[in-house]
Amino acid sequence: MLQEKIEKDLKGALKQRDSVKVGILRLVKADICNYMIEKLLKEIKDEDILGIIQKQIKRHQESIELFKKGSREDLVKKETEELATLNIYMPKMLSEEELKIIVKDTAKELQATDKKDFGKIMKAVIEKTKGRVDGKLVSKLVSELWETK
Repeated sequence: MLQEKIEKDLKGALKQRDSVKVGILRLVKADICNYMIEKLLKEIKDEDILGIIQKQIKRHQESIELFKKGSREDLVKKETEELATLNIYMPKMLSEEELKIIVKDTAKELQATDKKDFGKIMKAVIEKTKGRVDGKLVSKLVSELWETK
């Protein structure tokens, strides 16, 4: 289970005195606990943990962009290290080409004919690719689907 792996890695990072890894894993662990409290859960599924980590990754990517604009290379370095740690727990991301195929197949399955079906396709593709794609890329590819027709 992913939660156990995070716990084990946190203990290992504490023993190795890896402050960056300890910090980010504690943050993930806190987010998991908060999620469980919010949803009144006794146990959490791996897919929920992946969603939490995905949100953390998105925050770090946005922070990196902002720190680059502000010429804060020290903070860019720290955020990049934390981002690398988070990416360890994520499944392999799909390439844009793989995702294009999934989008087209999903549109055919749902018998989508125009832009009105955008939401249905988005929901289905996100469900199929849980945690392995960026939502912005899915949105872009679904939009392009209608432009090419």
